[in-house]
Amino acid sequence: MAVPTILDGQGLFSLEPRRFRGNINYERLRQKKPEETFPFDGGISDQGLWIYERAQLPRNMIENSMFEEEPDIVDLAKEPRLHPLEPDEVEYEPHSSRLLVRGLGEHDLEDDEEDYESSARLLGMSFMNRSSNHRNNMSGAYNREASGEPCSFSSARTVIIGAFVVVIILSIAMVVYFLPKCTFTKEGCHKKNTTLTLIYPLATNGQVFPWPKMRLPNAVVPMHYDLTLHPNLTTMKFTGSVQITLLAKEDTNNITLHSYGLKISKATIAPRASNQAKDVQVLEYLPHQQIAIKVNPALLNGKKYTLNLEFAANLSDGFSGFYKSSYQNKNKTRILAATQFEPTSARKAFPCFDEPAFKATFTIKIIRDAEHISLSNMQKDATTSLDNGLFQDTFAESLNMSTYLVAFIVAELKNVCQETESGILVSIYAVPDKMDQMHYALEASMKLLKFYEDFFNISYPLKKLDLVALPDFEAGAMENWGLITFREIALLYKEETASVLDKQIVTLVIAHELAHQWFGNLVTMEWWNDLWLNEGFATFMEYFSLEKIFPELEVADRFLRTRFEAMEKDSMNSSHPVSTPVETAEQIDEMFDSVSYEKGASILLMLKDYLSETVFQQGIVRYLNEHKYQNTKNEDLWNSIMKVKNVDFNVKEMLKTWTLQTGFPVVTIKLDKTGNKIHLSQERFLRMSISQDPSSSPNSSHLWHIPLTYMTSSCSNYGQPKCIKTWLLKNKTDIIDLKEPNVTWVKFNINMNGYYIVHYEREILMELLGLLQSNHLALSDQDRAGFINNAFVLASAGKISVQQALSITKYMKNESSNAPTAEALLQLRKIYWLVQKRGMLQLADRMEKYIFTIFGDLINHQVWSNSGSLSERQLRATLLSVACDYNYGTCVQNASELFNNWENSKNLSVLPSDLTMTIYTVGARDDKGWTFLHQMYNTLQTEAEKSKMLHAMAKSSNPRELIRLMQESLQHETIRAQEIPSILSTASKTLVGCLFAWDFVKENWDNIVKKFQPGSFTVETIIIQTTSQFSTKTRLFEVQTFFDSLKDKSSQLRAVQEALEVIRLNIQWMEKNLKSLEEWL
Repeated sequence: MAVPTILDGQGLFSLEPRRFRGNINYERLRQKKPEETFPFDGGISDQGLWIYERAQLPRNMIENSMFEEEPDIVDLAKEPRLHPLEPDEVEYEPHSSRLLVRGLGEHDLEDDEEDYESSARLLGMSFMNRSSNHRNNMSGAYNREASGEPCSFSSARTVIIGAFVVVIILSIAMVVYFLPKCTFTKEGCHKKNTTLTLIYPLATNGQVFPWPKMRLPNAVVPMHYDLTLHPNLTTMKFTGSVQITLLAKEDTNNITLHSYGLKISKATIAPRASNQAKDVQVLEYLPHQQIAIKVNPALLNGKKYTLNLEFAANLSDGFSGFYKSSYQNKNKTRILAATQFEPTSARKAFPCFDEPAFKATFTIKIIRDAEHISLSNMQKDATTSLDNGLFQDTFAESLNMSTYLVAFIVAELKNVCQETESGILVSIYAVPDKMDQMHYALEASMKLLKFYEDFFNISYPLKKLDLVALPDFEAGAMENWGLITFREIALLYKEETASVLDKQIVTLVIAHELAHQWFGNLVTMEWWNDLWLNEGFATFMEYFSLEKIFPELEVADRFLRTRFEAMEKDSMNSSHPVSTPVETAEQIDEMFDSVSYEKGASILLMLKDYLSETVFQQGIVRYLNEHKYQNTKNEDLWNSIMKVKNVDFNVKEMLKTWTLQTGFPVVTIKLDKTGNKIHLSQERFLRMSISQDPSSSPNSSHLWHIPLTYMTSSCSNYGQPKCIKTWLLKNKTDIIDLKEPNVTWVKFNINMNGYYIVHYEREILMELLGLLQSNHLALSDQDRAGFINNAFVLASAGKISVQQALSITKYMKNESSNAPTAEALLQLRKIYWLVQKRGMLQLADRMEKYIFTIFGDLINHQVWSNSGSLSERQLRATLLSVACDYNYGTCVQNASELFNNWENSKNLSVLPSDLTMTIYTVGARDDKGWTFLHQMYNTLQTEAEKSKMLHAMAKSSNPRELIRLMQESLQHETIRAQEIPSILSTASKTLVGCLFAWDFVKENWDNIVKKFQPGSFTVETIIIQTTSQFSTKTRLFEVQTFFDSLKDKSSQLRAVQEALEVIRLNIQWMEKNLKSLEEWL
């Protein structure tokens, strides 16, 4: 499965502006007329404080109010509270929007009061933790007044009663403790020499449910499903029946399988050799999404049975299970039904054994109306006419596969198709109005399918391959065997208006999903703890395949940035091993993250680089052949590779260090010129150590088997294989004896193909800096980008100074390549965002001046066209976007002229397609341009352009427009709900939008987790992106308190822990580096 791309996801370590406390009446704000104004007298009306619709923030107001850390409002300089303040600890004073903490005197607040109230009137905002009916424990601390009465002494009677109760409790505890033959533990009192028995839960009807665990038992396994479904696209309901052929692997009276949200109306079972079906009782246990079939007499070991179940349910309103989607065709709303089962949602469509290891074959029948078509994994065998104008499509029996790969669609769709040389019919499907956007996907799919068949030396095993663009789709795409589903933006491409980057993204996603037809479908991980065997391989193969057959798309730079992003996440305490135990649905959802995808791919790249491409290919082909149609574990891959000739080291031992422990190493390099040696040492790299956690210490026992690559000043030609040397570092320290004399510098991790960062001691660092100044082309584009990235990452952890990192960028006046330029701009802009959003505007101005001192000449040489190679076009788009964001030179003027031309002509062809996002963003700065974009968004049929328009609108500085976007998306009005993460992510990076994004999430949290799974990538993105700008202890407390207050245990999500750690890192960066930054600039 491919996760969606957030277009503006480059922000890292950005601190938030100060936000005012209070309530926003969103609905009233949306209804406000343009000419309507509201008085700002510092008070709060019964409808809440209104928001000034223009956020052109006065400079002095930004400096004096928005960005203070509020030390006098809520004093959190001490240990932050883990729980909300109690009602008697705070007062809310509406006139000045102040929180008074007991223990702070009235005069302690006077210094800031005038600026604070003045700013509140100017902006008209007052943000405070909103109250809601289901969060009274949190809101009460802010909304109820303290009584102010002195504490009263307890009466003597109360004291006596209390003492009596304490004596009774102590007495009972002592009696229990000293009971004979009893061990008193935290689990309770257990007799010695006895084993604990499992506690069985109660089913919904009050009876004992016969299975207590989350994972299903292996007593009975499925062999075949005969599934019939009838979705009614008028009533939005579906009915179905399933006959499951079962094999009993032991004698048992129970069959336990999955079902969720299904109303089962009938259940029978019969021995396979008999037609005498017998009614059976069905028990349901909702917390585990399981049902149990009570069978009497017992099923016998080795015998086969047929379980028949009839059921009904509603089509889902969300994006998982069997769900409904809508689109416009000829000014009419059309409905379609589609599926998304990965990882644990097949159980929402039909009762099944919904775990990857329970593979079976499937025969699927779909009942539909005449105007619809139906699609499933296999080719259609027959269509039968039924009563009432209905038709039943019967599909061929599938290959052995997991339930999460089953798929079916009922819709009005059109297609284009072509047959491969081997007779496979490849088809692209979409809604009728978008037929003109299907042809590139068909061309790319044909090429990629042939490449994979040749590279894996295994034919694609089905007779057809359908790729379907769906209007509503949460992920980027899903690899259902033979029926791959996509978000429209990830499959459809229109040459006339799309950018070259759009083409690259579409090709990458198709390559990812086609790779899954082998890695994931043919061979499937046994359990979700090894998800990376699916997703890591598919991510690696998408880049590898494009480098081979689409070299003009130049994906190397994108893969490099992907590795940087993976390491960014993996350098945090909240990260996890590539292969990690999971059990609950939320934990399984959380596995679909950058560790499973990008880190998994990075490890495979490093392994391929070390083994050689030929040996690597032989290893994975052996793996696929040894385990096809089966399930595998982590070690199965390593065992297959070790069987290949010329593998002369223990692959399993090496790769265990990369997949079973968290994080990655930093390798410290010291060059001994006198002894002609290189001294190496390794330790786990963390941007922040936690004193209570020994594993986060640099002195922890974490060790990796690191396949180092390096070259020296004596032989630095990338084109000569002998110049690139390897060394396997297994121990904490090691020494390399150099054979070449007079080595003055060494460069490790060639082309950043290794999943580690390098810390050069000062002498080597200065030599490499001198090399960059004198001849930067001596190092490859990827090595220069990696050198810049590593320096700023090391500075964030305090291993080098921020001044040393900044000094590296001085050479870039001579730089003109995409990878190093984009990386340097990103790192410099992170620092700019930090200081700007802390209100240090003079320092931000100095930082901005430095950026254009370095890159101004390169920007001035850019032209507003689509000329050049992909990397040149991508560099141009990046540079002009930055220039317009900071109003540099004539950028805004040029973009405005192009926007006006488009507005007058309504013809997208007048715009250079690579630069439309920048043009849209400039045009959306005023109300007229924003409104025009919104209108065009609702009329265009090209999803790539609509996504760029949405990005531009989300960067608006008008609060009314931002809130409108957020609400329209969440409510699935003119903007689809799947876009809400992108909107919130983009808005949270802007000066005004960050004031609203997090507050919107708090206000609408229940609706968000109702629409999206709590552990999903979507919710992870929302949580992390909307809090990534926070930098104060007050905001840290606010975020932690909010999630602690929720009843759905959201505080336990890994994304919440990551978000809190990012805020702490932001605080740490400012505390450690601000003074040095001021001195350097």
